[in-house]
Parts: sequence; C-alpha cells; structure tokens
Amino acid sequence: MTSTRWLTEMGMGVDVHGGDYTKAGRRAVFDALRHSSLNFFQAAGKTREQMQIEVRVAVQKPDEVDVDAIAAEVPYGTVTVTPMAGGLDVPAPNGVDLMVIANAAILVSFTDED
Repeated sequence: MTSTRWLTEMGMGVDVHGGDYTKAGRRAVFDALRHSSLNFFQAAGKTREQMQIEVRVAVQKPDEVDVDAIAAEVPYGTVTVTPMAGGLDVPAPNGVDLMVIANAAILVSFTDED
C-alpha cells in the first residue's frame, strides 16, 4: 500500500539537567506539534484518525529513548517512532551533569486508498 506525505514538522527539545534522552525527545515532539494546526484534512476528506505518523527523534544515544513515551505525545493517528543518531550532548563544566538536546521530525502521511 502506498502513501503520500502531507506534512513535515520539526521541533527541538532539551533536558537541561539529568541527561534524559526520552525527556528531551518528548519535548522536541511537543515543540513540533505545537507549531501545527491541521485544518486542511477535513477539506480533503481525511480524518485525523487516518493519519500515518512517523516520528524521528535524533539524540546521541538512540538506544536510551523510550519509544512508547515518545509516541504518547502524539494525540492522533497511527504513530511509529524511530530513534536515530543525532542531537547534541553538552556536559556541564564539572563533568557531573549532562544537557541533552534532541531534534524531532514528525512526518504525516495518508495511504493513497484512504
């Protein structure tokens, strides 16, 4: 089954203290979602439940991302989360704390048969 991408939205999130890749990723997804108001779907005969949503979250340690927690940030559609290498780790001067910066891309598609 083929699909067509209708929307791409980007966001950035930071866990300032604690080095939590999931927290930074959730904040990046929250940031991306709050930039969108998807009003054109109804005019096209689509519903928000039909959305196929791919969330890509880039952090330095993708294996430490809780994909279920990231997916829970997205209120509609069928969500797939893909953690990948990227983002930025910024160690504190004392070497004890870690700031984690995550990037997120939200890709919204509909199957061509919808």
